[in-house]
Amino acid sequence: MGERELILDGMSVEDVMRIVGAAGTVSNDAPPVQRRPVDPGEPAPTPSARSEQPASDSSDWREILRAAGSGPQRAPTISKPAPVGAVTPAAPPPPPAAEEFDDADAPEDAVASPPAYVMRPTPQAMPRVQPTPAPAGDAPPGIVVGTASRELFGGALSGVDTLDQLADIIAKCTKCPLYRTATKPVPGQGSSAAELVCVGEAPGENEDKQGLAFVGQAGQLLTKILAAINLRREDVFICNVLKHRPPGNRNPMPQEVEACSPYLVRQLEIIRPKVIVAFGTFAAQTLLETKLSISKLRGSVHKYYGIPLIVTYHPAALLRNPAWKRPTWEDVQLARRVLDRAAGA
Repeated sequence: MGERELILDGMSVEDVMRIVGAAGTVSNDAPPVQRRPVDPGEPAPTPSARSEQPASDSSDWREILRAAGSGPQRAPTISKPAPVGAVTPAAPPPPPAAEEFDDADAPEDAVASPPAYVMRPTPQAMPRVQPTPAPAGDAPPGIVVGTASRELFGGALSGVDTLDQLADIIAKCTKCPLYRTATKPVPGQGSSAAELVCVGEAPGENEDKQGLAFVGQAGQLLTKILAAINLRREDVFICNVLKHRPPGNRNPMPQEVEACSPYLVRQLEIIRPKVIVAFGTFAAQTLLETKLSISKLRGSVHKYYGIPLIVTYHPAALLRNPAWKRPTWEDVQLARRVLDRAAGA
């Protein structure tokens, strides 16, 4: 309303200068100020009357302040409060950082949309600090089984040097009753020089008929998963914990896992991969010797006799529950980063 200016207009220029702290800024060479005596009965000038006075009036404290370089500043504008319930949009969020994977190869829900409204601190309240990026492939350490300095397996199979020799032994195995109901043994297939080994649970109906691991719909999905991280089936080794199909695709029995585990261990010892990916609960629990659920085993880099091991969902489970595709994508991306770092070491 201008009350402060009305009060200052009724005071002497010296008093005004002293109040606003500009008394010392007026040059000594400035001409003396001629003040017009104020009649006590004269009413205080109105804003409109002040605006009609000439700008050169030496009794105007505003002119003196401007001449001294300390003219009055415009009062800050106070915005009216927003109506109750109104939403004030924040400044546009910064562009998202580059993803570690190509969106063209990612699942449809791999990239989330930025929030419509965000709260961001002002530079004065919180200075921007540039974070130090973590090295690619870093993940919490997980379970450690064995050490890298000892043999994975010793005993009768320690003299088996090739995967073909081991496949012949598996074909003649009678250590558990599964050989009686199975059509063909499924030792596994792939490269003996593979840097990545995929370990599943047990052969299914299609695997039992063909004698090959991960065929049918689950196998086709596994092929796509490997292709998404730039790996071909023929460049990896694919196998299961069990080498014969359980009847009706039931869950493996503990004695069956115990009978087949030496074959899996010897396969890993012959190949010596840089990374193992355990697909499914039974593969993960067997290799890591734990009863923890797959949800608690995911997201960490475990060690199996010195070999990094990543746990994720089985492709057959993804066919039943598509919501697990996103976490599986994250797991295989982690496996790819660990593999790249191991290859460069």
